Amino acid sequence: MDSSESDSTRHRKIIHIDMDAFFASVEQRDNPDLRGKPVAVGGSSLRGVVAAASYEARTFGVHSAMPSVTAKRKCPDLIFVRHRFDVYKQVSRQIRDIFEDYTPLVEPLSLDEAYLDVTENRKNMASATEIAKEIRARIFEATQLTASAGVSYNKFLAKLASDQNKPNGLCVIRPEQGAAFVAALPVKKFHGVGPATAAKMHRLGIETGADLRARSLDDLTRAFGVSGKHYYWIARGVDRREVKPDRERKSIGAETTFFTDLTAFDAAWRELEPLIDKVWRHVETNAVRARTVTLKVKFSDFQIITRSHTGAVLTDKSEMIAAVNSLLLNVFPPPKGVRLLGVTLSNLGAEADEPQLSLGL
Repeated sequence: MDSSESDSTRHRKIIHIDMDAFFASVEQRDNPDLRGKPVAVGGSSLRGVVAAASYEARTFGVHSAMPSVTAKRKCPDLIFVRHRFDVYKQVSRQIRDIFEDYTPLVEPLSLDEAYLDVTENRKNMASATEIAKEIRARIFEATQLTASAGVSYNKFLAKLASDQNKPNGLCVIRPEQGAAFVAALPVKKFHGVGPATAAKMHRLGIETGADLRARSLDDLTRAFGVSGKHYYWIARGVDRREVKPDRERKSIGAETTFFTDLTAFDAAWRELEPLIDKVWRHVETNAVRARTVTLKVKFSDFQIITRSHTGAVLTDKSEMIAAVNSLLLNVFPPPKGVRLLGVTLSNLGAEADEPQLSLGL
């Protein structure tokens, strides 16, 4: 290991802030009748998937991305509420403003979590732990919502730490504790190790961070390709990634699940129109443009297909409408009922990067 690289990593002060059951907590905050009750945001008792679950619902095994019908079976008293993304975004902006009082190095991962590099900070505070405590208190004062925080010397460990004492908790992993903390942790709890990778590790006899550390760099590279090097270093508590405040968004999308399966083109198109409006509104608000349009279709048997078109830069909403319409025509009539439709724009670039002349689709 290059000691100079390791030392520079260890001298960082990284905080990972993760709001507690964010969407559900906002709903419980704004509707006192929901407090203390199992709440699922999104979906319904029959269709869709859970976008977020309150801690009361989680005790029954309900979690995000779970089909609503499964969630209702696990928790018969589960209360479904419609999502209010505009409200969540407003609250997220409040929280982001608090972060930026301390450092410009804020890397949002989603509306409800972010990394902060406070090695050097605007408050000239020496302790990252004290900064995390202060930020959590300010978030609660401003929003009446709780946040959990992880504090460590790199992003990987800060992320793991924030999950240790949820909800409304704080965990600090110091440089001398990092390797031992990772060694004791099951690999399935590592951020970035999904179910498929964890299953492959288990087949290779890798159950914990200690098992991972026992494997050579060559072994891990052969087994996991370029990711093998990352696993080799995080097993040793080393993560050299910097907090990047300007994470480039790779796509913009929206989708919706239907109460009744769709089979008619006109009905499907009516459902797509508000999704197109929503995506294009984001394009205009953020002054970006896109070259690829993708239509996502999930059928009644949960089979998913996508159809894409890449062409000249989209400069007008009508061009996006024409592209989506063409893609939908290629799918209809469908071989079976359609339960979900989604539309995504990708190959994004800044508006200023557009060529002066572009051809329509």
